[in-house]
Amino acid sequence: MLIAIAALVVGFVAGLRTMTAPAAVSWGAHLGWLPVGGTWAGFMGAAVTPYIFTLLALLEYVADQLPSTPSRKVPMQFGARIVSGAFCGAVVGTAGGALVVGLIAGAVGAVVGTLLGYEARIRLVKATGGRDLPIALLEDAVAIVLGFVAVGALA
Repeated sequence: MLIAIAALVVGFVAGLRTMTAPAAVSWGAHLGWLPVGGTWAGFMGAAVTPYIFTLLALLEYVADQLPSTPSRKVPMQFGARIVSGAFCGAVVGTAGGALVVGLIAGAVGAVVGTLLGYEARIRLVKATGGRDLPIALLEDAVAIVLGFVAVGALA
């Protein structure tokens, strides 16, 4: 049950920030919190992997602020979040011997995170007088914390 919940939360994180979920999962694997060595997901624990995903997450945080960045609900963005959530959920599931459960929970979490994250951000921006940056930074922080709570719970 804990594996399914962790995968669901990691998927939710992918719904908020596509690259934060794999960054958190790769750090969890690298730190030994997610025992994936010797499996198809073993590369997630490699020495360089967390740094690559962390860089990609940082780039996403910057890109999120650009006026040309499309909504997370457009098909390309939405699809990327589902793929990221499913992948990260599968890695979490693999660590607990439940790959398919993790994959499904991660995908479901990504859909929920995308839709709820969008609605929360829109409403909070309106409530704060249209200031997007503080809400975007809050969303970044929530994604980071949730990602590490999810993988840390399996340590």
